[in-house]
Amino acid sequence: MKWFVNEGSIVREVWGKADTILFIFAGASAEFALNKSVDWLYYTGKLPADPLGRLFSTVGYARQIVFSEYDDAMRAIRQIAAIHQGVERSRNARIPDSAYRDVLFMLIDYSIRSFELLERKLTASEKEELFKVFHAVGEGMGVPGLPADMRAWERMRAEHLQQNLIQSHFAIDLYKQYRKHLGWYRYYLLKNVQMKLVPKRVNALLGLGHGWLVDLLLPVYKISRRMGVGELLRNMLLPENYKMQVIDLDVAVH
Repeated sequence: MKWFVNEGSIVREVWGKADTILFIFAGASAEFALNKSVDWLYYTGKLPADPLGRLFSTVGYARQIVFSEYDDAMRAIRQIAAIHQGVERSRNARIPDSAYRDVLFMLIDYSIRSFELLERKLTASEKEELFKVFHAVGEGMGVPGLPADMRAWERMRAEHLQQNLIQSHFAIDLYKQYRKHLGWYRYYLLKNVQMKLVPKRVNALLGLGHGWLVDLLLPVYKISRRMGVGELLRNMLLPENYKMQVIDLDVAVH
């Protein structure tokens, strides 16, 4: 049996824990709002109507690919490409290539940032492994202009953060939707996680701040995980509509 991601890979460890995926979700939700191509997500109406569901579907596809056999993963990748092509046909325009790269770059970057915040520092070879997996996803989708290696990705990532982000009315509206769908205390927690997680450029454009609450809560949460009550505390904070989806992210790899 050939897997898309080898068993024992750091990529499976990163994407096999609901906590890490929730942090990836938090970081991506901030940067999605600022991306110059976010109008494409508004065009279908799915993002403002259900921002949590739309973002969960993105990380859900990524996770499905990570844990699939090679042929199944490639079918999922082709399906993602076909969905986007359908949206392009309905709008009679092309999604910018940079938008595809931005999403892949986010998945790489927030995988690293989230795991390091929750678990430990990754080695250079582990980061390279994460890069290669999502590079393969991009190749499977036919995304042009992908970086050849980790060093090139770091350079392109920095360029994309400077060139492809903007504080627009879409960003303002999307954050209103986050608050509406999360409720005030989950929204407050989301923003505090984002403060600790996102690059400085993203933080500055959104005016997020420092994230002192996470500095206080994260050590307590790590202790609670070692005591076996971390999942209970986490699940108490989850929106009811998505609680089982998040729990299944852990159950599926046990």
